[in-house]
Amino acid sequence: MLHMETKNKDKKNVLFTSLISGAAAGVVCDMVFFPLDTLKTRLQSQHGFIKSGGFKKLYHGFAPVMIGSAPAASLFFVTYDGIKHLLQPYLPIQYHSIIHMGAASCGELIACLIRVPVEVIKQRKQALINDTETLKLRTLFRGYGSTLLRDLPFGLVQMPLWEYFKLCWKNRVFRECTPIEGAICGAISVAVSTAITTPLDVAKTRIMLSSTSVDAKEVRISVMLKQVYRKNGIRGLFAGFTPRVCGFTLGGFVFFGIYEQTREFCDANFVF
Repeated sequence: MLHMETKNKDKKNVLFTSLISGAAAGVVCDMVFFPLDTLKTRLQSQHGFIKSGGFKKLYHGFAPVMIGSAPAASLFFVTYDGIKHLLQPYLPIQYHSIIHMGAASCGELIACLIRVPVEVIKQRKQALINDTETLKLRTLFRGYGSTLLRDLPFGLVQMPLWEYFKLCWKNRVFRECTPIEGAICGAISVAVSTAITTPLDVAKTRIMLSSTSVDAKEVRISVMLKQVYRKNGIRGLFAGFTPRVCGFTLGGFVFFGIYEQTREFCDANFVF
């Protein structure tokens, strides 16, 4: 009985800590790096960088991000850490990377329910497309599939790498990683994930910025990738690569740093 109560308390602590830590990391990271994200969106826009706003109004579209950032990040980490906490005790350590991949996939599936409509509104405002008042529900979720096709591989690479780097660091120094060490591990894993998924991000951005009257068949990710490649070649598929990788790497450092620091604070001060 006592064992069950302890287990339930541990579960509550994990979920609460993940909820708060994810929200804090998401809000701070998006607030700091929003201008870089705007530049990346405009570089990837089919209308061109200058017509999409150039270096003007870099915080255009910031409001929906602030509304959606905390719940999306919280949902991801509550799901990710919850699945980890549930399954890891039953499997040998060599299989933990599989758990991390599965947990990351489930986290992305749920977080994208909030992230996609927020990104549609945000990116249309970033590209100075002022039709967000007339967007239909179907249009708000346009790009859900392409976002998953980008974010699932991203998460599948990022989270197991982050956990692996932290484990290597822990084995090297014979203690748990500090928040700053966890942040460094996060930055490296994010850099790798970002570089790999850039073409998918380009296609996703084009889909979200496409006209609301465009037929659904024309905004499939495979069609968009072919269109970009035919028009701009490999360079087009990696449009916005530098600001995206730089921004995401710095963002990964801040995101995982805030996440680890908040997690450490919650573990020390809140016990259920």
